[in-house]
Amino acid sequence: MNTQQLARDYIASLPPQRSSDMEDLHKMIMQLMPKCKQWFLDGKNSEGKVVSNPNIGYGSYNIKYADGSHKEFYQVGLSANTTGISVYIMGIDDKKYLPANYSSSIGKASVTGYCIKFRSLKDINTNILAAAILDGVKASGRS
Repeated sequence: MNTQQLARDYIASLPPQRSSDMEDLHKMIMQLMPKCKQWFLDGKNSEGKVVSNPNIGYGSYNIKYADGSHKEFYQVGLSANTTGISVYIMGIDDKKYLPANYSSSIGKASVTGYCIKFRSLKDINTNILAAAILDGVKASGRS
């Protein structure tokens, strides 16, 4: 099964309101990053044990580790969880940037150095979320 189908199946498996919000977010991100690489992580480790919620990823970004090694990963990630939705924005080195620039204007959301978490799309300003996503894409220099 291809990545796009796995992502569609994951979105369809969610409760109705969360599924609708995730579908809207997926469409928004694809409009912001139309030619991006797409990812689907099922949340399982190499032994098949569930270690996280599934993630849909967009774009390509090189994570640089302290030991000098690199790993390709997504720039933007989208995941549903028991309390809502998390949007992961990778590539912004300054971990104070997102909270300082988006916490006060995005709406009812928790904003950390690389994650914006909210209960429902109706709780946030999606234009502000789009601006935060584009900041991450710009910071990493790829789409």
